[in-house]
Amino acid sequence: MKREKLELVRGGGNVFRDLGRDNADIEQLKALLAAEIIKVLDRAALTVRAAHARTGFSAADFSRIRNADLARFTADRLVSILNRLGSRVEVRIRVRRLETPSIADELRA
Repeated sequence: MKREKLELVRGGGNVFRDLGRDNADIEQLKALLAAEIIKVLDRAALTVRAAHARTGFSAADFSRIRNADLARFTADRLVSILNRLGSRVEVRIRVRRLETPSIADELRA
């Protein structure tokens, strides 16, 4: 096999931002919430039907979450699902300035 030198690129902590997605922060939040839902389901050994019976959310919703099909979900809906599964969500927000020039800076130039 030919040995090629690979370039190592460190991620910025948000894979969606690293991939240039428009709503990267929301997608990251939804992915983290979905992962927590999956953890609760796995720990309690709940099927999607049992999760439906416990929460009132449809079994199809839990299937979508397990398959990372999160387009139909809002962050607050995922938080509601976690709450009904008996978990409480604590959100900490940290706002940072962008390192790239903002649109306002570009307009002034």
